[in-house]
Parts: sequence; C-alpha cells; structure tokens
Amino acid sequence: MARILALGGDGIGPEILDQGLRVAAFLNNAAGLDLEVEHDLLHGASYDAAGTFCSDRVLAKARAADAVLVGAVGGPEWDDIRMPGGAECQDGLMYLRHHLQTYLGLRPAHWRAPLGACVPLRPEIAEGTEILILREMCGGAMFATDRGQRSVDCLRQGYDLTAYDENEVARFARGGFELARRRRGRLISCDKSNVMESYKLWRAVVSEVAQDYPDVAFENMFADNCGYQIMMRPRDFDVVLCCNQLGDLFSDLTGVFAGSLGMLPSACLAANPGDGPVFGIYESTSGSAPDIAGQGIANPVGMILSVGMMFEFTFGRPDLNHAIEAAIAAVLADGIKTREIGGTASSSQMTDAILERLAP
Repeated sequence: MARILALGGDGIGPEILDQGLRVAAFLNNAAGLDLEVEHDLLHGASYDAAGTFCSDRVLAKARAADAVLVGAVGGPEWDDIRMPGGAECQDGLMYLRHHLQTYLGLRPAHWRAPLGACVPLRPEIAEGTEILILREMCGGAMFATDRGQRSVDCLRQGYDLTAYDENEVARFARGGFELARRRRGRLISCDKSNVMESYKLWRAVVSEVAQDYPDVAFENMFADNCGYQIMMRPRDFDVVLCCNQLGDLFSDLTGVFAGSLGMLPSACLAANPGDGPVFGIYESTSGSAPDIAGQGIANPVGMILSVGMMFEFTFGRPDLNHAIEAAIAAVLADGIKTREIGGTASSSQMTDAILERLAP
C-alpha cells in the first residue's frame, strides 16, 4: 500500500485538490494500484484550527507518507502573523519542505497551441516552448537563519543572509543534470556571481558537477540576462537551474508560455530522480486565489498535472503521467477550457472532460 497525504490548504486549494484526487482515484483503479489517501490541514486552515501553520501531527503524517499533495496555501488574513522560530515556521508549506528536505523543485511550463491566444508573446517566439525551471527549495535567503530588522544609524534596516554550502548546491545540481538527461540534454545555471559571493560559490560548484555530465550541454548565465533571453528565445531553453529566490521568480515568469498560472504543476523532490522513485510534495503553482474561492471555477489542470508528476517520480509510473498529459491536450484541443483561459467550463466540468479521455 502507498500512502498519500492530501492537504487542501487555503482559498481554491481544497477545490482543485479534490479534482486532482478524482484523477488519482481513477488511475488508481484503472492501473490496479493500492493508494490510500489521508486528509489534513495546512497553513491558514491549520492556523485557524490549531494556532500553527503546520502541526506536529501533519509533519508526522507527511514523514509516514510516500507523497504529499497540496492544493494551495496563503491568504491576506495570515500574511502578517509571525510565529516563533525561523523562516520555515512562517509558512506551512515551507515548514514541510524544510523538515522533509524536498530540495529539488521542478516547475515545468510549455506552450500549447489551443492556448496560444492567452500567451502575450508573438507565436513565432513562444510556439514550441518547453522549459523546466529547477528551483532549490530548502536554502538561500528564503530560509535565512540570520534575518530580521534592526536600527542602523537611526534608520530601520531589514536583512536576510543568503547562504549556501557546497553540498547543498552539488546535490541540487546533480538532480538538474539528471533531469536534463531525460529531456533535451541542455542545462543553464543562472546566478549573480558578478556581484555576490554566495553566487560565486554556486557557479563554481555547479561547474564542477557539470564535468560529470559531458553529455549535457551546459552554460552559466547571469540571472538578469537569463530572464531577458528566456523571453526573447524561449525555445532555446530546456532546464534552468536557479536558487530558491530566483526560481520563485522565474517559475512565475515562464507561466506566461502556459497561458495561465492555473496550468502550471510542480514537484518538490527529496532525492535525485536519477536514483529511482523518490518522496515528493506536489502542488499546483496557481496560488490560493481567494477572490474566486468557493465559486467552483478555478482551473484544476495544474493540480491534475501535479498528480501526474507524482505518479512518475514517486510511484515510478511515467506512463500514467503521459496519459494525463495526453488527456489534457485532447480536452484543450476540443475547446474545453476554464474561464481564465477563454472558456466556460467549471472546475468539475474540466475534470469530467479529462476523465472521459482517460477512460479506455
């Protein structure tokens, strides 16, 4: 038996998670798998119920699970709450990533012809784009231990120390090169080594790891130039290696090519996928979208694609991931879309259409 911990979170999170679990249940039955799903609370929902963004109970359940599915977390009502402890204690999802060390963040995005009208770039630029942003998920400024606010020369100053050690960078880089081998064999590492010491180490270590992967075309690139080049010639990019902060920015930026953030899945893996099935946290990158929560109109595709990534990377069934991809492509080709991508389908209607095309 394989265990999945399902954490709906906040806003539209529980709604899109329910749709993702419908697809998971269908494939569980169709493929003869033995998946067990347990539900619990995370972030705002957890804080409202228990006064903490992630309870010890949920962390223990996550440790015992083979995979964690997350809907979405966050909302303005919890943004200004400060909990005792480090950066990871201020966000339920960051808390799980930190304690489970799911350091390898996969944020894929690709252009789809039926959504071309939703992409603000000219077709001759965007068409055919298929890019994977790899975001380091457990270090850098976002998990800074030396952080806070203080007074310097009678002025308020905020600070967050960006720090990576060579082992953190090396394990992340190896995961990136392994994934590049599965794709088109190209990897670009972006940094700001021209101005920051942490990035000088980053560039040095990634370049050292690259020597073990002569079959992968490798290049270092300054982050600002990388962002510009991705927008100008996106088809030339395959895997882009980023620190935590840059990966957060670039993964939303490349959402432009997908036509909507609701189309974007993600996986946070606790080990190199080249070593076989691994534990992971899987979520849509749509955000919690509290303005449309409860209306049943949120796009579930990013969540459903995240379920597909779970089948591939945790349960060793890439065929099921490919089946989900094909079903979604067929639905979009038939003109079935949710509202933010130019259609009228509700969340459940979109999932119904996907399930119909998954059926034998």
